[in-house]
Amino acid sequence: MLRAAGLAFTVTYAGLILWLYAAQPQTVEEVTGGLAAQVGAYTIDQQAFEDGLTFFRRDQFVEARAAFARADPASRDARTQFYVAYSYYRQGWGRTYNDDALFKKGLDAVDRAIAVAPDHRIIVDDPGLQMHTADELRAELQRGLTRDLSDFNPLRLFRSRK
Repeated sequence: MLRAAGLAFTVTYAGLILWLYAAQPQTVEEVTGGLAAQVGAYTIDQQAFEDGLTFFRRDQFVEARAAFARADPASRDARTQFYVAYSYYRQGWGRTYNDDALFKKGLDAVDRAIAVAPDHRIIVDDPGLQMHTADELRAELQRGLTRDLSDFNPLRLFRSRK
């Protein structure tokens, strides 16, 4: 019995080490959130998420991201990470140029969202958004990071933010 318990403990510990190596969490919250997500027990702080949405809708994107970080400290909720990416897009968008640093952070966030989403698809049904899927948002962020001749088109000044 003692050998079986020792073997079970060793296998469990080895599994934990392999998961830590594969997931490479950066904070304790990511570790606990990742483990909770593995067993289906991870939930976000709904009040902090609602606070983040309120800030997001008022175009207070830094505050929105702080609230979303409180709501999802392990970055394991696809919808929350979608809104984080969208906030980087909206803050970085400009009529004459886009902020590449914010767009890169947005691209990282949307990639995180896609990675943790079921079937790697995210559809957000929010009437206040013009892009409802992670694929649309990712394409728009990538388009903002590329440089081509269309960047010099003067009609670009009349485009609208999504």
